[in-house]
Amino acid sequence: MAKLNQIIAVEKGVKSKAHQDLTAAHHGLQKAGLLAGISRTYQPKDEEGEQLPPESTLVQIKAEDVLRETAATLTRLFDVTATKDWANCAARADVSVDGRVLVSGVPVSYLLFLEKQLTDINTFVRKLPVLDASEAWAQDPSTDSWKTEPVRTLRTKKVPRNHVKAEATDKHPAQVEVYYEDIPIGYWTTVKFSGALPARRINELLDRVEKLQQAVKFAREEANGADVTDRRVGDAVFGYLFG
Repeated sequence: MAKLNQIIAVEKGVKSKAHQDLTAAHHGLQKAGLLAGISRTYQPKDEEGEQLPPESTLVQIKAEDVLRETAATLTRLFDVTATKDWANCAARADVSVDGRVLVSGVPVSYLLFLEKQLTDINTFVRKLPVLDASEAWAQDPSTDSWKTEPVRTLRTKKVPRNHVKAEATDKHPAQVEVYYEDIPIGYWTTVKFSGALPARRINELLDRVEKLQQAVKFAREEANGADVTDRRVGDAVFGYLFG
């Protein structure tokens, strides 16, 4: 008795061959010359007339033969696909992580869906915003976010000052240079807030996603290892269509 994973493995090849054969049959039937034949003989009007050999062209393609061959090729495809689809209805497995069953009796089609979704979720988690590691963060219940300790910084103001480079004389005015001096006028107290996540939280989420991805793959392999019953539907279908 075959396994479901064996049927899945051969399905692609059977499908490819059926497509090639059907395409070849279709193209062959479009060539009218290959379906046509002729046979003719020549008889002169009198005994002294020129004798010519008979001419004939054989029919190279017969539509009924093509129908039989096409039916045989497609019957194999129909049977393999039916065997797989019927087996998929019955093939199930549990999804377990660390010995705990998260979802039981999951059909193959849903396991395939889970695999795709978890791939997208993995990408989503990897791109979550992470808290700046250069800051010390603590949870703030009042804002439901993260915050830093208050940091006090000095606020200054530039005040112009005069520097007399040369005193005034009776002949020249004083030479004065203006410069600016930073004078403390107050203090800023800054607290930073963030809605991002700590790196450890992101790593924890990513670990969970990857564990579940692995569990789903194991479950799919287990489900695909189920025995299958060969389904014969092609004969009935093509017996009706081309019979």
